[in-house]
Amino acid sequence: MTKPVIVWFRNDLRFADNPALTAAAASGQPVLCLYIYDEETPAQWREGGASRWWLHHSLSKMDPICIRKGVAEKVLEDVVRETGAVAVHWNRAYEPYAVARDTRIKAMLKDMGVDAQSHKGNVLFEPWELKTGTGGPYRVFTPFYKACLANINLIGASLPAPKFEAASLDGLKVDELDLLPTLPWDKGFYEMWEPGEDGARERLQTFIESPMKDYKEKRDYPSIEATSRLSPHLHFGEISHRDVWHTAEPHAGAPAFLREVAWREFSIHLLYHNPTLPEAPLQPKFADFPWQPDAKYLEAWKRGMTGYPIVDAGMRELWQTGWMHNRVRMIVGSFLVKHLLQPWQEGEAWFWDCLVDADLPNNSASWQWIAGCGADAAPYFRVFNPILQGLKFDPEGAYVRRFVPELKDVPNDFIHTPWEWMGKTSYPAPIINHEAGRNRALEAYAKVKNNKE
Repeated sequence: MTKPVIVWFRNDLRFADNPALTAAAASGQPVLCLYIYDEETPAQWREGGASRWWLHHSLSKMDPICIRKGVAEKVLEDVVRETGAVAVHWNRAYEPYAVARDTRIKAMLKDMGVDAQSHKGNVLFEPWELKTGTGGPYRVFTPFYKACLANINLIGASLPAPKFEAASLDGLKVDELDLLPTLPWDKGFYEMWEPGEDGARERLQTFIESPMKDYKEKRDYPSIEATSRLSPHLHFGEISHRDVWHTAEPHAGAPAFLREVAWREFSIHLLYHNPTLPEAPLQPKFADFPWQPDAKYLEAWKRGMTGYPIVDAGMRELWQTGWMHNRVRMIVGSFLVKHLLQPWQEGEAWFWDCLVDADLPNNSASWQWIAGCGADAAPYFRVFNPILQGLKFDPEGAYVRRFVPELKDVPNDFIHTPWEWMGKTSYPAPIINHEAGRNRALEAYAKVKNNKE
């Protein structure tokens, strides 16, 4: 029997523009498509409930695929011995634990006499390809984005799905990974999402044909279908950053949208060069920030019961759909860390469990941005006013009424200040006064803003 070449799939669940698969197919050997549910991933960064739902459905669309479960290093060693594989290909990952794991596995495979090759398949630019004038990594987005545009040639052309002879091997059925919830809290997911490579391409094409041309003007309004909603597809690699870039670039509205794709890239680079990004503030002076942990505040925020309609609509959208509009993510994040003075890591952990697009670099960098302690961070004195944000971006309350139905009868003039309305609702009063929360936040930030790093 001809010895196969293994393609180890991770967060690159696609056949098109997959450099690892293309390289394996080019060998002329049978190709074994292998997915390992890696039990060695650190517990706090294993897929949350919403991401597990997505992974189940994405894997179910992969054909051919052999699924195994266990410690990736041991599983790969076993599969190589079972099949006599002569090579293993994979696309590089950039999370700290993944970098360490892949380095060990590459050394193990080479010791076994197996060709081990990693590829650039999940980024536009490798984290070491773009450097500042002094030779270091970028810490501010705007110059990073300019460097992206100046080095477009490094992206390369997208690759078509290759033809190959598929090797077979016994594995698990996707149901045996037990990724789906036992209680049906995921009902709303099915109405909104179609995981998989075909779903990703359909989502991109739909966005290009309609909302993208008005993306810059309408992307901040959560009641309007103006964003791509490609983030979970990108996280699981059902479509590549490169394919998105090349497909969208010729069309109207592309510059504003592609700038957001570059933000994803920026977050990946930040995490690669700052491995403690998910746990510790990038700016050391924030290490002793005077947070005021409060279980009641945190629970009210998670449940969407803060008394601020735009905040609560966002938190309920998250629970019902596994996603939240980006403008609203900033509003609810600011409210948690500034009005309520809860540690940003608490918000990061909740988003990790509830988002279908939970992505370690983006989640970490974004929470640090809103907390003011990360790279290119929002200034400490920027405290989003949830009332004004609601009035500006949901002026008629369409978004609020969709997710906070107990406010459906509140007139537009009071939809973002229902406590001022004379009518009765079951909606709670604000858990904190806006001005009091803002002033408390500014006092806390003032204590650290002049600390030396």
